[in-house]
Amino acid sequence: METSRLKLRGFRMSGLKSGDLRTVDVARRSGYSVQQVRNLERDGVLPPATRTATGYRMYGEIHVQSALAYRALAAGAGPAEAKKIVRAVHQFPASQVVLALLDAAHARLDAERTELRQAKEAAQAISSEPIGDVRPSDSMSVSELAAALGVRPSTLRHWDAEDLVVPDRDPVRGTRRYTPAHVRDARIVHQLRKAGYRIARLRALIPELRHGPRSKDITSALAARDADIAVRSKALLDGAAALSAALSIRTPVGGGGSP
Repeated sequence: METSRLKLRGFRMSGLKSGDLRTVDVARRSGYSVQQVRNLERDGVLPPATRTATGYRMYGEIHVQSALAYRALAAGAGPAEAKKIVRAVHQFPASQVVLALLDAAHARLDAERTELRQAKEAAQAISSEPIGDVRPSDSMSVSELAAALGVRPSTLRHWDAEDLVVPDRDPVRGTRRYTPAHVRDARIVHQLRKAGYRIARLRALIPELRHGPRSKDITSALAARDADIAVRSKALLDGAAALSAALSIRTPVGGGGSP
């Protein structure tokens, strides 16, 4: 009985093009903890490990490459998307599903690059616009500015509440009135939001823009975003390399679940 079990295990692991690897071995090579490796197996990111007669997990090279792929893809596309992609390697190894998911991840990143480029161009033009004498008739209502920007009035109210673009108030009615300076701030916030900036980061940035050289601060902020996209793009490249290695290895039959 014991001999047959060992033969079965040898058959399964031979398909992994690797010697027997313990959980700790996969952890060391992938940069995860032992518990994280078990969690990745539980979540389907790693295929099921084979088991020894005494119940110990035994892994192979495909588990290492799957863990490395997930680690890189999580940095490039986010944990949820990374799980979807790596799971597809084990579920549809001979199909186009994995390639399609990777293409979609790259396309989203490319769209971010395009929006960032547009934000750079727009923010530079907007921040340098001169503002002359402001007359009451030059002000815009919340609905007028929302229509001009292509956002909902509730978005402008949210920016007001978050101290991003705080308009004047009509002394009689109390309604919001946006001067040309407010409009310019709103246009900058709109472009930065489209470029991926979160409210918390903008809340810290906008006061600096109001009191400092706008072009320099905005350019610096957008450059930081550009660097972040570059890091994520490289992570997707690394993840694709690990996925390719995983796809070249036959997926093991797998053993029981995790205790």
